[in-house]
Amino acid sequence: MSDILAFLSNILTPDFGYSVLRVTTPILFAALAAVICEKAGVMNIALEGIMLTAALFGVIGSAITDSLIVGLLFAIAGGVLISAILAYFALYLKTDIILSGIALNMLTVGGTIFLLSAVSGDKGTSTSLQSLVFPKVDIPLIESIPVLGPILSGHNILTYVAFIMVLLVFILLYKTRLGLRIRAVGENSDAAASVGISVKKIQVIALLLGGAIASLGGAYMSMGYLSHFSKNMVAGRGFIALAAEAMGQATPLGTMFASLLFGFAEAFSYTMQSLSIPAEFVRMIPYLATVVGLVIYAQTQMMKKKKLKK
Repeated sequence: MSDILAFLSNILTPDFGYSVLRVTTPILFAALAAVICEKAGVMNIALEGIMLTAALFGVIGSAITDSLIVGLLFAIAGGVLISAILAYFALYLKTDIILSGIALNMLTVGGTIFLLSAVSGDKGTSTSLQSLVFPKVDIPLIESIPVLGPILSGHNILTYVAFIMVLLVFILLYKTRLGLRIRAVGENSDAAASVGISVKKIQVIALLLGGAIASLGGAYMSMGYLSHFSKNMVAGRGFIALAAEAMGQATPLGTMFASLLFGFAEAFSYTMQSLSIPAEFVRMIPYLATVVGLVIYAQTQMMKKKKLKK
């Protein structure tokens, strides 16, 4: 009984709510990138590799130039580079986009360590590179509100950018000409081509835009969530983001709530570490939540299809 009370006392706190938003940030960036790609009819499996590359490039860029902005630009450039490679292989060389994405993910796991070693001599962790870190922001008025203030205020600036990005992606997809073309290509590429839309061009743009947004999540991992790069630090968040996009039915708002759900699961696993629970079980909680979420999503989709048939 005392363990249960101790557990609840850790969950029902502003610190836990703060942690949920904190760990949701990289998942949300990647999930929004997946939304844009999905709307264009391409699945970006390489989100894991994009984020990992961006995390390393951000550290290298900020350490070499001693500039936070340049570091961010390096991160975005690294992520967009991986997206461009995926677009070239999948759309121009006609390789399977799933296999191409998996190959890029595998390449970046070893490639980032090789590049880190070549640049700094470090192996595994960027100990000799002094990476800059994005600042935390206290929101006026809100920070003084009991309970709500400690949850919403004092986050890394990229956390607020992630949630603002939900609105920006919505505007892009539903209020702009480019967004209309992206959705047209994703819904019916033949019909889009018949009215003069270049399907390949739109899909390349979607992959590059998605790469830029996912790169922000990678930059956050090494310049906000942590202050250094370490081997495979993205740790499956790119795949969790794909699950969040699927559960959110490829809508910005739905994807945000799904990302928060997975963020809750990850924060929950951190809280459980303070109890006498095997570490292996704790580490599997976010991924277990991903599997459960996808099963629920698949069941609801099957039920909808059955109703339509009737």
